Formats: sequence, structure tokens, C-alpha cells
Amino acid sequence: MSEDLFATIRARAAEVARRAIFVRIDAPALARLAESLAVDPPAPPTWDAQTHYQGTPRALVAYVVTLDAINFGSGWFPKLAKRDGRSGYFTIAMGLRDHFTAEGPWNAEQLAGLSPLDLARVTGQTLEDPDVAELMSLFAAALNDLGMLLARRHGGSFASLVEAAEGRAAKLVLLLAEMPLFRDVSVYADFEVPFYKRAQITAADLSLAFGGAGFGRFEDLRELTIFADNLVPHVLRREGVLHYRQGLGDRIDRGEALAHGSPEEVEIRACGLHAVEQIVATLRARGHDATAQGIDSFLWHRGQRADMKAHPRHRARCPYY
Repeated sequence: MSEDLFATIRARAAEVARRAIFVRIDAPALARLAESLAVDPPAPPTWDAQTHYQGTPRALVAYVVTLDAINFGSGWFPKLAKRDGRSGYFTIAMGLRDHFTAEGPWNAEQLAGLSPLDLARVTGQTLEDPDVAELMSLFAAALNDLGMLLARRHGGSFASLVEAAEGRAAKLVLLLAEMPLFRDVSVYADFEVPFYKRAQITAADLSLAFGGAGFGRFEDLRELTIFADNLVPHVLRREGVLHYRQGLGDRIDRGEALAHGSPEEVEIRACGLHAVEQIVATLRARGHDATAQGIDSFLWHRGQRADMKAHPRHRARCPYY
């Protein structure tokens, strides 16, 4: 399955987009966005050493895998205590960076024993708010799973986990998907729709952190899709590329949460993924070396702008984004 994993993700997202009821891709707006990217191509994504950990290769691979094991929670982020001027993601990434800098990586046994209180301390939270406590419980469960997987299958070694992928991002995705909270697959109508957001971004982050060499070398990295979350579709909506049926748009604008796995939520993620695939195809046809990962990074960082943050994005409480 690893050989055609990314093709399957693309095909299933395209089928959702074809059948979609609540979300529509606006072809002229998509063409305008693609044209703007052709005229002013985005810079390639980089590893932000200011907000992320830097260390020895084995400590760095541990940081990346540990971070992406808890790289979710956007449905809870409005409740988090944030670092000054930082989003929920950067609050978590920087908290983990500080822990690694002070104490080094957790080993497999430590990961398997982490509690919600441990994660609250690392990320600068308290457990007084039941919503925050819920997220910290999920973080702890994700890292418990990681510790048990490392001990059971990879000799307790992060390096061995990554090496077991044999330089293929698709294989790493499936290795990580052995853990339930990495198994990012929804059901739409009568078929499964795999997204594997966090598993894919683990391969991408390893590549960025290691400059495409060593633990970051993946021969199929260009085949990654976008990392389907709630921010990239939000930016596409603000750019006019995605249109939501009025009732859905109104709910999002009011800040109402969507149910994970609902048709509306699956359509938003899948149509965002398919729209970026169309942008990539347009750019490649014009001779640009475009990838879904590169467009995702550009749109995600655009989503950090104040004009984007001024409007609500969809929220769904799940461990996948």
C-alpha cells in the first residue's frame, strides 16, 4: 500500500470534491491565486531554528517525532494559554523545545508514563479548565502510544523508527499510523478518505530539520499532499478559492465547532487538499517546480497574518490537526 498511498489520498480527496454538497472550489479564484504564485513564487519552507529545537542528530529526530505526535489541538487552541504573540502550535513547539534544551528527549519508558499534568507543565498550561485538561489528556495518550511503539517495535529508538521507513515517506506514514491518534482516516458517504496530516508532516519536518539528508532523506518527499488542517482551507476561503454553503459558513463565522468526521468537515479538508493539487498542477504546467508541501507552507504562513486571524476558521476537536 505504501507505493500508492499518496495517490490514494489525492484520488479520495478529488472524489469528495466531486461529490461535495457544502464546499465548492471556485475555478476563477483558484486560477488567480495560481497566477499570483507563478509571478511571485513562494520561498521554499525552512526549519525555524528560533522556535524549534536544535541539537544532536539523535536528539533532533526525537524532537521532531515527539512534536508531531502532539501536533494537533486546533479545536482547543482558543482555550490555551499562549506564549506572547504566538499561536497554539508555536506555544507547544516552543514549550517542547525548552524541555529538550533543559532535560533532553524523553526515552521510550518515560514517554509511556507521561501524564496530562506533565504535558501541561511542558506547554505552560494548567488543568483547571476541563477543555484544556481534555487536550492534555490526549497529548499524554499520544506520547504514551509513541513510547510503547518505540519499545515494542523499534528497540526504544527514535532513529530506528525513522530508519525503518527505508527513506520513503509513505512507509513512515504507515509506520506512524500504527498508533491510533496518527490514524487520520475519515469516512465520507460510502468510502474512506485518508488524510494522515500529522504522519505526513513528520516526514516533511524531518526533511526540513535535517536539510534533506540523513534522517531527513525521503526519496518520495515530493509526493506528499498538503497537511490537511483547518488553517489552509481558511486561507483558501479568504482568498475566494473555497466557498462554503451559507449555513456552514455562518456556523463557522459564529465560532461553532464542527463534528470531526461530519460531511462538512471532511469536505473542507478534502476540497482544500484538492484545490492545492490543482494549483500545483497549474504551476508545473507553466514550468515551475511546485509541490503541495511548498504551497501548504506558503498558505499556512499566510494564515498567521492579522487579516486572516481576524476571521474565524473552522474548529473541530480531534487528535488529527
